[in-house]
Amino acid sequence: MTAPAATDLLAWYDRHRRALPWRAEAGERPDPYRVWASEIMLQQTTVTAVKPYFERFMARFPSVRHLAEAPSEEVMQAWAGLGYYSRARNLHACAQAVMERHDGRFPDTEDALRALPGIGAYTAGAVAAIAFDRPSAAVDGNVERVMTRLFAIEEAVPGARPLIREKVLALLPKDRPGDFAQALMDLGATICTPRNPACGLCPWREPCVARAEGTQESFPRKTPKKAGVTRYGAAFVLARADGAILLRTRPAKGLLGGMAEVPTSEWRADYELDGAAQDAPLPLRWRRLPEPVRHVFTHFPLELSVLVGSVPTATEPPPGMRFTAPTRLAEEPLPSVMLKVVEAGLKALRPPPSAP
Repeated sequence: MTAPAATDLLAWYDRHRRALPWRAEAGERPDPYRVWASEIMLQQTTVTAVKPYFERFMARFPSVRHLAEAPSEEVMQAWAGLGYYSRARNLHACAQAVMERHDGRFPDTEDALRALPGIGAYTAGAVAAIAFDRPSAAVDGNVERVMTRLFAIEEAVPGARPLIREKVLALLPKDRPGDFAQALMDLGATICTPRNPACGLCPWREPCVARAEGTQESFPRKTPKKAGVTRYGAAFVLARADGAILLRTRPAKGLLGGMAEVPTSEWRADYELDGAAQDAPLPLRWRRLPEPVRHVFTHFPLELSVLVGSVPTATEPPPGMRFTAPTRLAEEPLPSVMLKVVEAGLKALRPPPSAP
């Protein structure tokens, strides 16, 4: 069996590279800001989902300076819908650190990049390789899949990552390390897919051990995940007569930190809905909707019972809360779970259509 060669992968990449809004054209110098921002957005998110967000984000914050100087609320609002909101907080903090520590220029080494907020081993390797052509190993899920199949690595991920990194570094060409990193990502995304990989089109089909053994779809080996315990809570959708909705901002740290939400109770496995009234923002006759809103976070499923209520237009918001007009809701950094809650609540509060 022949050994895999970087030249074969790069020849394939030159013919089949994906056109992506953050990727420089062949022969162009990559923009480190765009490379970094895209890598943060792509964590736990698909390319298809990221593309429109990335283009809007770049239009709103065209440089690291624009991002660093923007209010945190504006950054969170621009991020709303992408999920994993700690990434947005880290993105903002990292932009500020680049301005303060490096005069607005991203450092060009893995070690210096890792010293910035929110940049871990993978992102540092990806930015160093793609933006600065450093000989770095950027190992994401696509690369894990390619390498574990190529060498039939039996150890389960994440324990196998140091070995995968070794294998990548051993293949890394001295010239074009940035293209090699992107070629590996493209190979995993378009050819060496989780199911039904197109092995016949792969530039490394001959040296791939798993393909030869017919076991490619069984790699990478993975440690079974423990199922999270479902948490429960109550969410209160309160509308004024003028249509404004009561919202508040979650604490800056923690789950969905800095995002907007309707008032809610704690989210606990042992939450008792009978006591929801004491968690309500105002003492009203709340009406509970028959169907809860369900949402799955990385570590646990959540089930929120939605309670709705109405108040006169002159009603003042409780301390630390605000009424937001329906025309301004799109400007609020509402995460997807809260968008579900607000949609369910507004639908229940909407008056029925009048009979003809």
